[in-house]
Amino acid sequence: MKGHSNLSYSHYVPPLFNGGDIYICRIVPFSESIHFEWKDDLENAEYEIFFRKRGTESFASAGKTAECEFDIQKLCDGTDYEFYVQSGNKKSRIRLARTGEPIGTVVNYLHPEDGAYSFSGSYLCSPSLVRHPEGYLLASMDVYDLGAPQNLALIFRSDDDGKTWHHVSDLMPCFWPKLFIHRGDLYVLACSCEYGDLLISRSCDGGKTFCAPVALLRGSGGKKGNCGVHKNPQNVFYHGGRIYETLEWGTWENKEYGHAAMVMSCSEDDDLLVPENWSFTEPVKFDHFAPEISHLKKPVMTIEGTLTLSPCGKLLNIMRFGMRDHVLAYEVNTEHHEAPLKYHGIIKMGVTFAKFMIKFDDVSGKYYSVASKTHDGCPDYARNYLVLLCSPDLENWTVERELFDFRHIDAEKVGLQYIDFSFDGDDIIYLCRTAINDAASFHDSNYSTFHRICNFRGE
Repeated sequence: MKGHSNLSYSHYVPPLFNGGDIYICRIVPFSESIHFEWKDDLENAEYEIFFRKRGTESFASAGKTAECEFDIQKLCDGTDYEFYVQSGNKKSRIRLARTGEPIGTVVNYLHPEDGAYSFSGSYLCSPSLVRHPEGYLLASMDVYDLGAPQNLALIFRSDDDGKTWHHVSDLMPCFWPKLFIHRGDLYVLACSCEYGDLLISRSCDGGKTFCAPVALLRGSGGKKGNCGVHKNPQNVFYHGGRIYETLEWGTWENKEYGHAAMVMSCSEDDDLLVPENWSFTEPVKFDHFAPEISHLKKPVMTIEGTLTLSPCGKLLNIMRFGMRDHVLAYEVNTEHHEAPLKYHGIIKMGVTFAKFMIKFDDVSGKYYSVASKTHDGCPDYARNYLVLLCSPDLENWTVERELFDFRHIDAEKVGLQYIDFSFDGDDIIYLCRTAINDAASFHDSNYSTFHRICNFRGE
């Protein structure tokens, strides 16, 4: 075993972990079939695929192929199946999938009881989406489970504008990854684990390999309530010759202030891999510091801010906020890069208590968000009603389109959440952390799905 200092792996398997000889790297269940793909270093190999309905005794052959992908067909809807790939004496780990009609285009799927990534977690979270300057799309997600190490991320690539996807690489240690392009290269900004170190790394080959990660800020790991870095995949924002991104300092277990708001920034001309080039604002804890919110009962949480310019040119960090239908905005001091954020105000946006992203469209002159919306009778955390929101001024928001309406299904069972979206000509493309088809819960997602909103401006 040789040492390894880079962030990326052709796929990551810890020592002594049963990862199998052949790596099944992508699974896509449908209502009556399961598509899956694998990686192997064999040349001119022939593979045989075996499957069984979960709970039955023997595996049956589904067929043979010389390709590294296969479709097991004529299955029963809403049923768990186990399957594996074999070539000679090499065999994959037994994987698990539940059939069911998906939504959008499935980038990846993970059954909640499939232990293939148990060294990190059991659910697919933290979607991040970016278009590479060479034209292809890249999507990433981490593998999460409360109490698990949570330190693995997966990257997938599409060469046909999101119609099909294929595995590129695994990143370790990497949690809450955000992919972005700077000066033609691909970067990832992430944490080493939940509330761990804030890391950055660069890839010059489209995500196949990343250099050794650089720690920009030290965290704690967040165990037993110890505070550390919280960094969800938000939009990287360019303004006034600097690159900005949001983060927080804290932990869910800290009842005093939860997650204190921060913003990090660096000159566009500086080397992003040099820690000293980055500035961090002093953390600001939420403490009911304005008359319009002084009546709220503690604890009320601010977390997962998104950056945008206000109509009057102020750089705002607009945060998920524990007041129903509302979000909270801080103003960023763009002259003094380590100055704490300043309270700006409360905005009635109509979103649930879940991560959202706001982006300004230069063509229409409007702000857009793809987010989970509140509805009558739903809990504050409900994520079963996904809409496209629009505003001319950040203050007045309207629903432009209903994207997915699962309000007829228990909010505990369905989650469409943590959207990362981009303008793509006349369309919006987005990646969704999706919990459907008997996910562990609305929060613990089993799918990462890609979607396109055609002609979103409606012109």
